[in-house]
Amino acid sequence: MLGAAPGTTFRFGDEATSAAPLTAVPLSPQFRENIKDVLPSLPSQDDYYLLKWLRARSFDLPKSEAMLRKHVEVRKRMDADNIVAWEAPEVIRKYMAGGMCGYDREGSPIWYDVIGPLDPKGLLFSASKQDLLKNKFRDCELLRQECEKQSQKLGKKVEMVLMVYDCEGLGLKHLWKPAVEAYGELLSMFEENYPESLKRLFIVKAPKIFPVAYNLVKHFLSEDTRKKVMVLGSNWKEVLQKYIDPSQIPVEYGGTLTDPDGNPKCPSKINYGGDVPKQYYVRDQLAQPYEHTVVVNRGSSHQVEYEILAPGCVLRWQFKSEGADVGFGVYLKTKVGERQRAGDMTEVLPTQRYNAHMVPEDGSLTCSTPGIYVLRFDNTYSYIHAKKVSYSVEVLLPDASSAQQIQQLGDKLGEVALDHSA
Repeated sequence: MLGAAPGTTFRFGDEATSAAPLTAVPLSPQFRENIKDVLPSLPSQDDYYLLKWLRARSFDLPKSEAMLRKHVEVRKRMDADNIVAWEAPEVIRKYMAGGMCGYDREGSPIWYDVIGPLDPKGLLFSASKQDLLKNKFRDCELLRQECEKQSQKLGKKVEMVLMVYDCEGLGLKHLWKPAVEAYGELLSMFEENYPESLKRLFIVKAPKIFPVAYNLVKHFLSEDTRKKVMVLGSNWKEVLQKYIDPSQIPVEYGGTLTDPDGNPKCPSKINYGGDVPKQYYVRDQLAQPYEHTVVVNRGSSHQVEYEILAPGCVLRWQFKSEGADVGFGVYLKTKVGERQRAGDMTEVLPTQRYNAHMVPEDGSLTCSTPGIYVLRFDNTYSYIHAKKVSYSVEVLLPDASSAQQIQQLGDKLGEVALDHSA
């Protein structure tokens, strides 16, 4: 698990920060006066709610007001007052993973996100990004309303949500560029419209690729949110029970809660997603910009080199050809500083011919060995036609802080606070 010792917990910030009660700061009368015209449009007008916007912008009144006014516009656009009654398209209802299930020991609602079975390409080929954003906005409104219900039930203010991200099965398919961009928009929407709403976020069953995935999305998160992210080691079930009573945790996650029919996964509350059947597809590709265009002459190839300095980096590419198919493969050079033929290099991804003139290709691989990787566009089999190829390639790096700390931990046990301000 991330190359760490059993029982290790990686803390992306000071746990006391995320667990501390809300600071009793009086609301600025000036702030309430400045926004009095939009107060009726808000779901709540009490000081607790308004203070969230001030805290999110470090009590800078103009910035807090701008953030709140932007939220009012989003609420209008999303029809937020009626969004809970909105029914998402069937493909989203069936295959968008996640759900609210149980409450922590302080009464806060718990939201589970199940990453592994999620089929990002299938969802983006089958649903509009607008509907995916609206569905997530609806989830946020449900959680906000649940906090209000808990506040009334318990006789104390419940304002934040505890989240559990099950990352088992997180893989290269989740690093598909359009998927990462869409997920970034979802995170930004949450940050901009539901400030001070996250209590803490537990990452469980995280694979070795997690630092790469986290590095792709962390810039969408505020520094305050990053401090609340905790990556749990193999003792994650024990850690969850420290914050959540076992009766409120599904059996699947180490507790005693089941569905009425005894199902340990509680699928009536948590959707586990899955591969989207192609019958739902309304498109078979997404338009993507390309950074480079080359002509690969008949009987020749075009090689692009990328130096990988440390294991664990991910190469991600996308390309299309014009007129006819093109070969593509990935190799590792055995001699640095000179061009090598394919037969003289170590084959990493065997060359195949792709119908990239019909459907653009995309892919990625985890580089287990440092060295010079060669992406090779092959047209040696064509004796007549040159091929025009447009492509983009990226090297995705692991999050430096977590990767370094994980490596340093080795066989040590305990917790390490990770600085993710960079």
